[in-house]
Amino acid sequence: MSAANDLLRDYQHVIAELRLITGSKGIFDVIVDGDMLYSKAVTHRHAKPGEVLDLFREKYAQDVEVYER
Repeated sequence: MSAANDLLRDYQHVIAELRLITGSKGIFDVIVDGDMLYSKAVTHRHAKPGEVLDLFREKYAQDVEVYER
């Protein structure tokens, strides 16, 4: 999953728990540390490439450096 790879690549040092929930009819939810970050059920569309990572940065990581590889 691209969304999970993006989040863990750049912010593994600040994420305690990451859950990707899939279900029937293409349901796709991204939950970070217990908070819903993205839900296809709410938006009625798939996330665009990089969209979940951008949402994470806006909500959780405005002042956080990306993980140094």
